[in-house]
Amino acid sequence: MMSRASWLILLLAVLAAAAGGWLQRASRMRHGPDLAGQSAPAMQLADLQGRTHALSDYAGRRVLVNFWASWCGPCLKEMPALAAAQARFGGNRPVVVGIAMDTPDNVRAYLHEHPVAYPILLGRLDSPDSAQQLGDGEGMLPYSVLLGADSKVLESHAGVLDAATLERWLGKGSP
Repeated sequence: MMSRASWLILLLAVLAAAAGGWLQRASRMRHGPDLAGQSAPAMQLADLQGRTHALSDYAGRRVLVNFWASWCGPCLKEMPALAAAQARFGGNRPVVVGIAMDTPDNVRAYLHEHPVAYPILLGRLDSPDSAQQLGDGEGMLPYSVLLGADSKVLESHAGVLDAATLERWLGKGSP
């Protein structure tokens, strides 16, 4: 027969396991769905001139979709590296597409001072916003998603992309 101390230890172990399972599920819900291997959702977003573009416009090329905002310090720190990567790896190969999770006026003002040579589109801000549709369950910016030439999600990354990741995602060795 089990002693009172053994029952208490067993009860605490069961409660800890249940709490761990709940926390793991809550974390998965916050981080959004893992879209790796799935086709990117059909997104149609306007540019600053009001022209509509679809992510599918870039089919046949590897696409780094980068969500950013003018008020996001890490985003602004990352943009020169994205512009340099686009210049280095772009052309008819991979393309960087920036999706601004911001107002058109803020985006225009920022790009007037700091232009980039890759497409900038305006993200949907209502729920589910454009970043959430591509797996950003936490609403963290910057948030990047790598799409293959077949428009399937290969990888995603919350936070600033480092040089090694940019090289791996867009470089010559990338499929």
